[in-house]
Amino acid sequence: MRLISICPSNTELAAYLGLTSSLVGVDNYSDWPEDIQSLPRLGSDLNIEMDKVEALQPDLVLASLSVPGMERNIEEMKKRNIPFVIVPNPKTLTEVGESILFVGEVTNTSDKANQLFKKYNTILEKYQSLSKLVQNPATLYWEWWAKPIFTPGTTNWLTEISKLAGGRNVFEDVAQSSVKTDWEEVVQRNPDVFCVIWVGVQKEKVNPKVILKRLGAEQMKAIKNNQLYILDEPLFCRPSPRLLLGLFKIASILHPAIYPQFNENIDPILD
Repeated sequence: MRLISICPSNTELAAYLGLTSSLVGVDNYSDWPEDIQSLPRLGSDLNIEMDKVEALQPDLVLASLSVPGMERNIEEMKKRNIPFVIVPNPKTLTEVGESILFVGEVTNTSDKANQLFKKYNTILEKYQSLSKLVQNPATLYWEWWAKPIFTPGTTNWLTEISKLAGGRNVFEDVAQSSVKTDWEEVVQRNPDVFCVIWVGVQKEKVNPKVILKRLGAEQMKAIKNNQLYILDEPLFCRPSPRLLLGLFKIASILHPAIYPQFNENIDPILD
């Protein structure tokens, strides 16, 4: 099967299912796994070059509607009769697991998908159990955009990850997936831990001094206690099984005596 993926999370789902060798093209932002680096690049997820897609003669394109504007890709593929499926847009960790099953079904890899799905859920259950051992959950502020400030609310996998890691999202009371707020409110909520994951920005390009210069930053518990972390955006912001690596990382930071030490070179789902 000649597969094309036009968003990073779909590329990652395909890789978990052992379909990397079937991929013949990917979007510009797909960066994992390493062996997709040499594939033809088809444009950014909002501006896929359909002439290139069509020329690759795919049997199936793994599309998405996770970002407003992606509808244009769907409309164009319909016009050109390019075969595609829309991978559901997960909002929760459970739905991310279900995406494994969906992609497995449409790519004829359901057996592999079921195995991964079981492993995935076993890991979630393990971390659910470990979280019950935490007596003093840390409050976390997740910043995934700076101007204007956006942070996850109630219906977001980062709120789930916070709980599984022995913490609590300070904006978990806002019944939205993504909350537009302001710096004054962040200071007022005064989190124990400050996690920076600016969408689409590599952590090496995030300058913590920009955050430390904000008005009142030095008064926050997180800053006073040196609990500002610039984290790997792909492990927290994409709806793929790699979110579990993000969970492993933040849990080991928050409660190293309770959770396993994080090792970026080991992925228990693939182990």
